[in-house]
Amino acid sequence: MKHLNLAALTLLFAGSIAAAQTPGRLLVLHRGWEVQSSAEVTAAPEVVSRLGFSTAGWLPVTVPSTAFNAEVVNHRVPDPDYGINLRQAPGVEYKIGRNFTHDEIPADSPYAAPWWFRTEFSLPAADAHKTIWLDFHGINYRANIWLNGHEIATQKQARGTFRRFEFNVTGVAHAGRNALAVEVYAPRERDLAITFVDWNPMPPDKDMGLWQKVFIRTSGPVAIRHAWVRTKLDLPSLNVAHLTVSATLVNATGHTQRGALRGSAAGHRFERVITLAPHSSQIVSVPIEVRHPALWWPNGMGQPTLHPLRLTFSIGGKLSDHSSQMFGMDEITARKNAQGSEQFYINGQKVFVRGGGWTPDMLLRDGPAKWTNDFRYARLLGLNTIRLEGKLSDDAFFNLADRYGILIMAGWCCCDHWEEWPRWKSDEGLISTESLHDQAQRLRGHASVLVWLDGSDNPPPAHVEEAYLDVLHQLDWPKPILSSASAKPAQFSGASGVKMTGPYSYVPPVYWLADPEHGGARGFNTETSPGAAIPPIASLKRFIPPDHLWTSQGPNDPYWLFHAGSGNFTTLNRYLKPLEARYGPITNLQDFEWKSQATAYAGERAMFEAFGRRQGEATGIIQWMLDNGWPSLIWHLYDYYLRPGAGFYGVERANESLHIQYSKFDRAISVVNHTLRRSPGLNATAIVADLAGRTIYTHSAPVQVGPESDADLWTLPPFPGTVFLELKLLSAKGKLVSRNFYWLSNKPDVLNQKAGTWFYTPESQYADFTALDHLPRAHVVTYAAIFKGSDHKNVRVVNKGSTVALLVHLQVVNSKTGRELLPVWWQDNYISLLPGESETIAVDFLVAQLHGAAPALRVDGWNLGAQR
Repeated sequence: MKHLNLAALTLLFAGSIAAAQTPGRLLVLHRGWEVQSSAEVTAAPEVVSRLGFSTAGWLPVTVPSTAFNAEVVNHRVPDPDYGINLRQAPGVEYKIGRNFTHDEIPADSPYAAPWWFRTEFSLPAADAHKTIWLDFHGINYRANIWLNGHEIATQKQARGTFRRFEFNVTGVAHAGRNALAVEVYAPRERDLAITFVDWNPMPPDKDMGLWQKVFIRTSGPVAIRHAWVRTKLDLPSLNVAHLTVSATLVNATGHTQRGALRGSAAGHRFERVITLAPHSSQIVSVPIEVRHPALWWPNGMGQPTLHPLRLTFSIGGKLSDHSSQMFGMDEITARKNAQGSEQFYINGQKVFVRGGGWTPDMLLRDGPAKWTNDFRYARLLGLNTIRLEGKLSDDAFFNLADRYGILIMAGWCCCDHWEEWPRWKSDEGLISTESLHDQAQRLRGHASVLVWLDGSDNPPPAHVEEAYLDVLHQLDWPKPILSSASAKPAQFSGASGVKMTGPYSYVPPVYWLADPEHGGARGFNTETSPGAAIPPIASLKRFIPPDHLWTSQGPNDPYWLFHAGSGNFTTLNRYLKPLEARYGPITNLQDFEWKSQATAYAGERAMFEAFGRRQGEATGIIQWMLDNGWPSLIWHLYDYYLRPGAGFYGVERANESLHIQYSKFDRAISVVNHTLRRSPGLNATAIVADLAGRTIYTHSAPVQVGPESDADLWTLPPFPGTVFLELKLLSAKGKLVSRNFYWLSNKPDVLNQKAGTWFYTPESQYADFTALDHLPRAHVVTYAAIFKGSDHKNVRVVNKGSTVALLVHLQVVNSKTGRELLPVWWQDNYISLLPGESETIAVDFLVAQLHGAAPALRVDGWNLGAQR
């Protein structure tokens, strides 16, 4: 076996390679891979990695992929998302609800041994005399890498889930066919790997595999790497943007190289002559001044304008490498407000952070198509932020965040070895800083990145925090840094200015303004939620077997609870008790569904409304979570199948730019302005109707509300029994600006603060909505004739009856199959209408999903009779 001189291979930390970048030639090694357990392979690694090696019996797969995913897509194991199939998969021996990261993979598991990932690829003859680079953007967790029978790196060198590796394989790779083989080892119990904490289980292989892109790229003698642009503004003035364009030039040869770096950024051109010593790298920075810049703004504050950055390096007039990407001009800062809470600023403007926690698919199978839907949903929800807890995805994810104007809170994960600092060995400290280096190096140039968090539930100890801060300082990190997502102070950075006080289980809508110290609407809550999020029945049917869909145990059936959370969240009891106390006993699946949707709508809306009303004192809220990594009964605003439930539209309603709302805490009617503009000349109206649909109260008042603030209007008087409240906000010209609808009880929810825990606060008394069980059937008519001929549609919903139409749910379906089109972007849904009222709702969907059929509209609701 011939060993290469690894020093000559030049192992580099790879940086930001955006999807649009094409330095030299880029060949993404996506298709044509095959995988097999090393326990089934007797050949030596140098044989496996040579052309002609037989892979008979291996599993075909595309990369990115994990080992377990390869078995899933090849139907070697049943769908792990369905029923309790995951419990029956080989190697799943950990206790239900336990965090698998704290256990070793069992010795008899098929994933205890490493797995081979092998592919063959071709390089054109034109690349024969170029420098050839082999890049890995994500290996979980360690690997031996072989190319054409040569060892490129050992598992001691290629290790760390969040490391990025680049190897100069010139002389090993060649024109024509090449063979690449990667022997991947799963994370051990004490590795700094990927973890799903309590929102979904871990797969049996702990997601071992090539979880991000692998590619070959070529260059001349000098390569361009890690290009990015830093922006500084003369705040508060926005008239001039001072840009610093930076890139690293890498001389891959043993000779001095002299050439010209040319570039353009936002239309401004520059040139520098650079001399590079043999086998060296040099950071080159060029200042540019842009007058009257088109800045990047997050959702709700302006346009997320992006500009091109193009770089070339030429030697003797011959192109050596080139790079192209998009960047946004923004400056993000943070400081504590009067209450000590972290307040973020974008281009000098205060931003009230409204977001959700994001997770990838459990088997890391998602990609740009799914992520595009995530960002479109986030915008529709009125969110401006997504929080990542240790799930630092592909560059395409962050490119989409830039494009859609969604801020990203990035950082490490809790509840695993990333926060078990006393147990770290010296090499783990090195892996942690190398991982931070590689991630921060690519993230620093993204306009969308809001902040870096060194920890999640806990700040790192002094020596780790100092090491992290040193890395970020060396990289000229331009964004704020938080020691953790919790309020625990750190040695160097002190108070974080944020809190992570829950709740995570059910709390009533009154909680968010009534709670004085935990999750209430104060400060910056980095993760919080009103608890369970029961998907619509159509989704339940996709992952719960028919014989378990509704049994005598109801939602306490073990097949249901397997899709709840882990730890303290393996049960729905804290949700079911108040659900039945407030809405009455559950009689069947449809009854449970509608009561759950009503609960989600009111609960999610109340949380965002409370934080909006207190913006200024409250500086941010992150709903835990935005999505799910597998079919789940908890913590999402839209489910695993991209199907929004009622909670989604409660949040969408609460986050309107100008929003009229009611608080059950103090019966106040108020208007919240999330925009940067003052809004005078508005008029607010409240209408109260009884269960029969008769109006029993009306009141109107003029409104003026300043930018990023709220205005309390008047207090609603109490009413007996259960009533409906409709609020409308009209412009000076009488145009509808905001509409909101509540069902109210004269019996209030009362919190039992003394019995509260870190994840929820129980109640000593429940509101009474049991009368809604007897609401007369509504007569609703829809008009959707304009479905023909356009992706953008409108549906008009009219309540022609004499009673309230509650939670009218609209679905676009394939007229031939009856299957709902997903994803779907409704302007509003789960709407409620007083007698005689109507609402016209815009909807967008992908016509390609119809496969030539016509779209149709399906309607159901609380009292429409279709599912009740």
